[in-house]
Amino acid sequence: MTEVAAGPELGAAEVELINMANQVRHAMHEATSCLIVPNLTKAESVIETDVIVDEIANKLDRLGVELAATNSGDVAAIRQLLSQLRIASSLERMGDLAAHIAKAARRRYPDSAIPAELVPTFERMGSVADSVMALTLSALKRHDSSLWTEIHETDDQMDALHREMFRVVLAPGWEYGMESAIDVTLLSRYFERYADHAVSIMRRMVHMITGEPYANTESEG
Repeated sequence: MTEVAAGPELGAAEVELINMANQVRHAMHEATSCLIVPNLTKAESVIETDVIVDEIANKLDRLGVELAATNSGDVAAIRQLLSQLRIASSLERMGDLAAHIAKAARRRYPDSAIPAELVPTFERMGSVADSVMALTLSALKRHDSSLWTEIHETDDQMDALHREMFRVVLAPGWEYGMESAIDVTLLSRYFERYADHAVSIMRRMVHMITGEPYANTESEG
């Protein structure tokens, strides 16, 4: 774990990031839940949460402009600020992905958006999504770049589930039609992209903590 120096304003941005990450984690948990068991109220709640996440992102953008003006000569502070803004961008997109899942569940309600035989796979995807966000939150709170490997391995689990979903949809025995195949493929992609953004956040964290270009971490995968 490495300490990152931060003034009060940068500390305030960090608090907002953690709030944003908590909102996104809860949104994905609820989105998965209403996908597995159709629930219109939960789906609507996730969609509303996405608005909150967007508002926090906009607040951070405004704060970023102010901080850039007041810390223009502080290289470390500017690096931290840029990393925080890019992390916020990834979190905003993760919130969008949770909302996409909730909208798919709402569109099919009261029916399920996924065939019954795929429920266990999507349950695992939801579990992996929650795990990767729990790790991301821990990294944000503790400024801990050592979680890189664990987050990357969790992303690999999601990639494997995404490939498994493709195999099922493309198998000769698929009996749910083209529309369902498209829905399932998109939903699986949303989960896969969610985990990818967690990896992106961790790369930004490594850059913020060590000062090394985040792209250097790609070779560790």
